[in-house]
Parts: sequence; structure tokens; C-alpha cells
Amino acid sequence: MPTDNSATTIGVVLAGGLARRMGGGDKPMRSIGGRTILDHVIGRLQPQCDGLVLNANGDPARFARFALPVIPDTVGDYPGPLAGVLAGLDWAAARVPGATHVASFAGDAPFLPRDLVARLAAALGDGRHALACAASGGRAHPVFGLWPVALRDALRRAVTEEGMRKVDVWTARYALVTVDFATAPIDPFFNANRPDDLAEAERLVTSVLD
Repeated sequence: MPTDNSATTIGVVLAGGLARRMGGGDKPMRSIGGRTILDHVIGRLQPQCDGLVLNANGDPARFARFALPVIPDTVGDYPGPLAGVLAGLDWAAARVPGATHVASFAGDAPFLPRDLVARLAAALGDGRHALACAASGGRAHPVFGLWPVALRDALRRAVTEEGMRKVDVWTARYALVTVDFATAPIDPFFNANRPDDLAEAERLVTSVLD
């Protein structure tokens, strides 16, 4: 389990969305508080993981300044966040001997908790659950989850053979524990989906400056 001292957890930032509601482009590259959303996300995540990668399709050079591996989906047709999770699992299995889990994060959530991975891992520590995901304000956030590398082949079959697209449909197949996070002073899973959200994020960022 990830609470074991020998466990290795790789983080994957899901930055490969099409951003239709934002008018296209890379949402994580929009700025709030004088820094890109992705800068905020990486700053909060790097201390929590044993390694960090970005999942994004297209030219990886646009993320070069972050000095992180950029991995595309390993299945075609942009099937959504499950493909990004699968890409992270495949990368960890191939590149990090002994990697046990991959933690996934949306790339457009600049205020995510600094103890997110630790709390998800602790929730799996009793051995009764296979997966963990975050929740806040009565809503689950399955994209913010902790995934065993051992499930990557099962996930690949679900995505490629069954056409599965929804994260919560996948997690429903396994014993899932949900970890609740407080929404005060702000919801840590606030994400910037629309132009109006950027204005709200700019207002909020002064209260949670990194």
C-alpha cells in the first residue's frame, strides 16, 4: 500500500483536455496571480510525489520550461481523463521500477490540497480498498485519485475494448474510498473551465498564495 515506506507514487497531471468551454488551447497555461495555472499545480504537487509527469497531446515543446516528462495518451481519439490515467500507469510501469501507484490530478485546479496524496494514501492503508479519490462539498472528484499500477491492463481493456470514458464508471468496479476535503476558505478543487472562472480564480488566489 502507498503508506509503506517502500511504496513509490508517481503523479500525473492531466493537461491534455480540449478546453472547449474555454475556447480551445491549453487551460493550464492561462495565468492567475502572475503565474500559469500549471505553475500553481506543479508547485503544490511536486513535494507530494516521488516523480511527476504531464499528460498532454500535441507538441510537448510548449511545456519545455517545466522540465517534466510530457507523455501523450497511449490510446487514440482523445477518450478523456481515463486515457491520461492509463498513460501515467504505463509510464510508471515502464520507467519507474517498483512504482506501486499513480496519483492523478486535473491540470486546471490551482488550489489543490498540499496533503492530497498523503490523505489518499492513508485511506488505502487499511487494505480494504483498491482505489481512493477526493471529494469536497458533497461532490466526488474522481479525477483526483490514487490508482494501483497493477490495474493498468484492466483499465486499458475498459478504455479500448469497452469504450469506457467516465472515470466514476471505472471506479465503481472496485472498492473505492472517498476522502473528503474542507471547502473553507475555498474549495481546493475549484477548476477553471470557463473564462469567468479565471476571473474568480484571480480573486481567490490572493487568499492562498503559494
